[in-house]
Amino acid sequence: MRVLLVGAGGVGTAITRIAARRDFFEAMVVADYDGSRAESAVAALAGDRRFAAERVDASDEAAVAALLGRHRCDVLLNATDPRFVMPLFRAARTAGARYLDMAMSLSRPHPERPYEECGVRLGDEQFAQAADWEREGLLALVGMGVEPGLSDVFARHAADELFDEIEEIGVRDGANLTVDGYDFAPSFSIWTTIEECLNPPVVHEAGRGWFTTEPFSEPEVFDFPEGIGKVECVNVEHEEVLLIPRWVDARRVTFKYGLGGEFIDTLKTLHRLGLDRTDPVTVPGPDGRPVAVSPRDVVAACLPDPATLGERMHGKTCAGTWVRGTRDGAPREVYLYHVVDNQWSMAEYGCQAVVWQTAVNPVVALELVAAGAWTGAGVLGPEAFPARPFLDLLTEYGSPWGMREG
Repeated sequence: MRVLLVGAGGVGTAITRIAARRDFFEAMVVADYDGSRAESAVAALAGDRRFAAERVDASDEAAVAALLGRHRCDVLLNATDPRFVMPLFRAARTAGARYLDMAMSLSRPHPERPYEECGVRLGDEQFAQAADWEREGLLALVGMGVEPGLSDVFARHAADELFDEIEEIGVRDGANLTVDGYDFAPSFSIWTTIEECLNPPVVHEAGRGWFTTEPFSEPEVFDFPEGIGKVECVNVEHEEVLLIPRWVDARRVTFKYGLGGEFIDTLKTLHRLGLDRTDPVTVPGPDGRPVAVSPRDVVAACLPDPATLGERMHGKTCAGTWVRGTRDGAPREVYLYHVVDNQWSMAEYGCQAVVWQTAVNPVVALELVAAGAWTGAGVLGPEAFPARPFLDLLTEYGSPWGMREG
């Protein structure tokens, strides 16, 4: 397997450090718009000759396809933000390469009823091309990070091995992370966080299908394991709700994020001020001439890079899937989860917990694809594959998962 990794930010760099300890691939080309970031990621790998650095513009489909061909890469691993999903997705197919991402094509709210009906859903643009990928015998494995990704694997595992019937699948994400020296410092890309938190959340119900609610709706307090404790969680738009119902039968599917009141208030303020917008506004430049800038890009530039916060960060992050249903005629409720301690991930890999937890899952998936344990063609989510090989290999990577009954 020869991999083109596009994106050498926090998650991309963590991917290289995790993959460097495995032997399932022949080469990994690390490419980024900022060539120095790609070079730094490769330089940190102590001379591992399987890795090489390149510069590429992720929005330039022709350049990405040419890079795949030049290095004879048969897989494109997308570690950029969701704005670049579609050009990279198309470039992989043009080059005849398999494709894997951790976030799917962007949604657009319904123009008249944004908090009742879906407009363009997450992943719709990718699934619209599923028949083409299947006809060409190519695999696009979409949503294969931690959430979406591992959370979807948990849903498949619950359906296959733990339940006869499932009433509800609810992905629940929470943490007790703190960052020294900052009043507000997101542990993941603020661009992506704004996108998913301020868009109308999606819920799926059997018989009704997908529908939307208002941002931060249906608050609940969820008790997270391994000392994290109780965190208030709210509905947030996320890919799992669009993926899980395609392959797993459940009467209801939700995603709720443990954001906390202060974080929610900050996001609401950004929205009120229009600073969550992506369309450019015109401002005077340094020389007085007008310059077009995206307000959301300005917010991202003003905040610290999440990848650099590891040494200031303390605590744990938890990703998991809560499932309620029946087994052998009796009610059952479980929470399948994966916890990463920032102190451990920094000591072991030099990566903060959230980016490391996101990065480990696509590497595990790539190894399963390379070994032939996960095979297929078309646009497929993690639920389309058997869960047990993934969960066993994740444990082999030194990061076991857990299950809590009740």
